[in-house]
Order: sequence, then C-alpha cells, then structure tokens
Amino acid sequence: HQQAGGARLDLDVGQLADFRELTDIKIKAGTTGLLMIGGGVPKNFIQDTVVCAEILGHDDVQVHKYAVQITVADVRDGACSSSTLQEAASWGKVNTGIEQMVFAEAGSVMPLLASDAYHRGLWKDRPVRKWGASFDKA
Repeated sequence: HQQAGGARLDLDVGQLADFRELTDIKIKAGTTGLLMIGGGVPKNFIQDTVVCAEILGHDDVQVHKYAVQITVADVRDGACSSSTLQEAASWGKVNTGIEQMVFAEAGSVMPLLASDAYHRGLWKDRPVRKWGASFDKA
C-alpha cells in the first residue's frame, strides 16, 4: 500500500489491508488458480482468500480451481511450508482435482516454466486484467 505523506510518498506495509485487497481480487476474479513459489506465510496468505471471502458473506466464492507449489520443503519436516495441497483442500481452500506439488529448487524450475508459458503463447488470447485499478490510489 502506498500513502501520500506530504511531499513524499510513504510505503505502508499493512498485512490486513493487503489481505483484504487479495480477497477482493479473488471475489472479483471468480475462477482462480495458484502458482506458489515456496510456502509458509505467503502460501497460507493467498490460500486463505477463499475463507476470508466466505467470512465477508460471499457464500458463492469458488475454491481455487488449480494449484501448483514449487518447494524444497518435505512434509516430514512438519513445517507450514511443507503442508500439502491436500491439506489445503480439507480447509476448503483449493480443489485437488488439478494440483501438483513440485519438489524442486524454484530458481532452477521457474525459468523453465516461464519460458514454456511464454513460448506456448496461450496468454495472448486472454483478456487483460488490471486488478490494481480496482483500488483507491493515494
């Protein structure tokens, strides 16, 4: 979030405001999917937008249709980063019909995924979405 601070523009790190903005995007987007690099707090943060939307009274919000997580965390560690997508499904966050855990170092895998997505060109026919325009500017 950015706030006008007199003659300068200050940066305000507001986790609750960020979470609300992500939830609003989820509500407006309808069908969504997740590409999670790593895990832990960011992973739970984005997955919980479904739960938050329901708390805000949007009973018709869909779970995330698909989810891919790239991580080196092993479920045997018991850490939040290693929690499985099946666990997220048990909380009503994601659909496990289309999910994949990729146990790899993200720095080596992400360039391959990005290159493949770019060269397939499927993004060219998708509508341009400007989610940032939905929010007030400081």
